[in-house]
Amino acid sequence: MKKVAILGSTGSIGRNTLDVIRQHPDAFEVVALAAGRDVERLTEQVRRWRPKIVSVASGEAASALAARLRPEERPAIEVGSEGAATVAAGAGAEVVVAAIVGAAGLIPTFAAVQAGCLVALANKESLVIAGEVLVKAVRESGARILPVDSEHNAIHQCLRAGRADEIKRLLLTASGGPFRTATRQDLLHVTPKEALAHPTWIMGKKISIDSATLMNKGLEVIEATHLFNVPAQMVDVVVHPQSIVHSMVEFIDGSTMAQLGSHDMRHAIQYALSWPERRHASSAPMNLLDIGQLTFEAPNTEVFRCLSLAYQAVESGGDTPARLNAANEIAVEAFLQGRIAFLEIAEIIEATLANDPVRSVATVEDILEGDRRAREAAAKLIARG
Repeated sequence: MKKVAILGSTGSIGRNTLDVIRQHPDAFEVVALAAGRDVERLTEQVRRWRPKIVSVASGEAASALAARLRPEERPAIEVGSEGAATVAAGAGAEVVVAAIVGAAGLIPTFAAVQAGCLVALANKESLVIAGEVLVKAVRESGARILPVDSEHNAIHQCLRAGRADEIKRLLLTASGGPFRTATRQDLLHVTPKEALAHPTWIMGKKISIDSATLMNKGLEVIEATHLFNVPAQMVDVVVHPQSIVHSMVEFIDGSTMAQLGSHDMRHAIQYALSWPERRHASSAPMNLLDIGQLTFEAPNTEVFRCLSLAYQAVESGGDTPARLNAANEIAVEAFLQGRIAFLEIAEIIEATLANDPVRSVATVEDILEGDRRAREAAAKLIARG
């Protein structure tokens, strides 16, 4: 029975992970949970799964959680980023599901890697901003990273058909988001409500906006270069509105392997938890006859400039991906608050990167410093209007 820790247990990925574990009680044991401020949901999870240790975002949340639990129900309760790192590395977990959204997930994910765990990675930002440092830590600790993002998970499955030196291209598929056919003129007055209306997936607010701008796909390009040790020139993006082909790998002999599946994140989560084996799933099988047809088209990078900015960031290297991600997080939050327009998200990111030279990174501290500078710069740009 594999011991599992979940970082971000009250979010969408965390809840789906617990559902997968519920379906396979003989295979997995929950030993630790990390959440933010959703104390009500975490209380239910603690009572159901009886973890040894949990963490929350603040002392206030820790007090509220302790007050809701009877003494015999209460696990050890940790606080903040350091608490999440303790959950990742201090509970004896063999598998750590890293699903804390954004740069906040870096420290606990890094702790899991240093502990030599198998990391089921849903927090793409950790590899985006700290890919070089994380990959080095993986080599040193003997840890392994298995992607939970549906696209990278699909590529991992496709690569079981060939060797690394046989890869010609990785093809990341994108739904195109809610504005797939829009022009720049169409996007001038987009509202947050419209941008959050993803046509295929039910996701959190931040990732939904990233999908609408195609920044989500840009971050996935950067993540793929580190996960699969390929240059950005070998990673292409293809818009696939049906979201049935989750991604593909083209090999040097002309063969292309594709992984198909329904719109259910539990498949990728179960694959990562169960690897290298496959286990039966309770979800309904996909019916190709019901789907009818699969279509593909090129992304419009003139309209959705965030994708191009991500390619530029990975080519620039150093702390540029970290600054790209930080500026994007600040700009997305400002858009959700109604402080900037939809198209200004890309403009804020571009200006933030242009106003600071590329700096080399060797440690997590170097990355966090780049992240800090970019957040300050982006916030100042937004405040100026």
